[in-house]
Amino acid sequence: MFDSGKEQTITGIVREFNWTNPHSSFKIEVTDASGKSEIWAVEMNGPQNLMHDGWKRSTLKNGDKITAVVHPLRDGKPGGSYVSVTLADGTVLKGTGPGQSYDNNAGK
Repeated sequence: MFDSGKEQTITGIVREFNWTNPHSSFKIEVTDASGKSEIWAVEMNGPQNLMHDGWKRSTLKNGDKITAVVHPLRDGKPGGSYVSVTLADGTVLKGTGPGQSYDNNAGK
């Protein structure tokens, strides 16, 4: 479903954040160079795993501007599997999306 061999960086406005099992997720409205906007759906691991990486239920709020790195969907639709998020204050949260492994100590 996701192309784990590719990473794509997207910047936009959070439109939804779901802190749920088995997978948390968020939607981000991204505007391209031509001014066209589209909603990207990004799937993450569950809350238990995300908490180990510094996430909280309140980390993302509707209207927050973020930059996300994702493994994009193989079919080219706007979506992907979470790799990292940079918050407006510069905080970078890394972790894993579904089906990925991540060394929690790498890069820390």
